[in-house]
Amino acid sequence: MPQPFRLDGLKALVTGGASGIGEATCRTLAAAGAAVTVLDLDGARAGSLAAQLPGASALACDITDEAQVASTLARVAALDILVNNAGIGLVGNIEETEPEDFRRLFRVNVEGMYLVTRALVPKLLAARGSIVNIGSVAGLVGVKRRFAYCATKGAVIALSRELAADYAGRLRVNCVCPGTVDTPFVEAFLDKYHQHEKEKIRADLRQRQPVGRLGTAGEIAHMVLYLCSREAEFVTGSAMTIDGGWTAL
Repeated sequence: MPQPFRLDGLKALVTGGASGIGEATCRTLAAAGAAVTVLDLDGARAGSLAAQLPGASALACDITDEAQVASTLARVAALDILVNNAGIGLVGNIEETEPEDFRRLFRVNVEGMYLVTRALVPKLLAARGSIVNIGSVAGLVGVKRRFAYCATKGAVIALSRELAADYAGRLRVNCVCPGTVDTPFVEAFLDKYHQHEKEKIRADLRQRQPVGRLGTAGEIAHMVLYLCSREAEFVTGSAMTIDGGWTAL
């Protein structure tokens, strides 16, 4: 029997690939044999990671800049796998969310995903490839004081399903919906909003998942690997939770 979940000979691109879930995904896909392009706003960090991975390369790009996305991704000659991971968060209910912050989250989490995907769809169609979008349980259930973030992640899930419907049989599109994951994203949230009570809030975040802990970036990356693999060829249009049982409650 061949080794499962191999990506030998395939080319992958991961947005927001230089840290957190993105970095773990780049490492996991590369270990499975893919030639990975690490795309990130932080070009130096993307380059540093790419230098550690066999056959990898790096691109610096602001995914909210339409012209920059077009010019940068024109350099990608061929592609089999796109992982749309780049995203930002915001704490606040609707009264606490300023219009510019609301628009900023949609620019990064939704419009940026649209721009990257639109630029790369022809190459992915040529390869009969796969897209994996990183959503969140916040797109499936309400999370207190995450008004804008929930709205954007709901949009990510919806656009993933729509793309899967449009391109069924030609291009697979799936969405991964993590619970709270132990990443620099979460650390930045704690530093910004809960500097004086980090350990208390960290404990609260652990308990939000019924299993009593945070997820790891590697766990999310391995679900992405499955969805990118030939073993998942019957999987498209799915929003797969990996949340320690959060959405089961």
